[in-house]
Amino acid sequence: MKAAMLACAIVLFPATAVADPCEAPLPRAGTSFSGTVRYVGDGDSMCVGNNGNPATWIEVRVGDFYAPELNGPGGRQAKAALERVAFGKHVQCEAGKKSYDRVIARCSVNGTSVGDLMRRAGVAEGGRGR
Repeated sequence: MKAAMLACAIVLFPATAVADPCEAPLPRAGTSFSGTVRYVGDGDSMCVGNNGNPATWIEVRVGDFYAPELNGPGGRQAKAALERVAFGKHVQCEAGKKSYDRVIARCSVNGTSVGDLMRRAGVAEGGRGR
């Protein structure tokens, strides 16, 4: 009986996915934008927005740093480092080309690029190039 109730609950109340909450239209290449880093997906992806509404958040792939894959060696540490150097902070970004559902952008915190902040935090680059 308990197993049937658990199965029913799983079907009726599925867990909400938290991956990729950014939903704003992507800016064109060469466009400047800014906002607060609202979400960090892995060591080189984040959402930038000016309010708490994910529909206004731009999904950014950090353009000057290649983090290790999230589930590979060093991936979780890279995500934690990006959270330390950028989460909750105001960033200035310059949009580059679009890649899938995100924009590759060079972003900076207080005038220092996010890539440089990651390197200063001791994160070794290791992801696949774009």
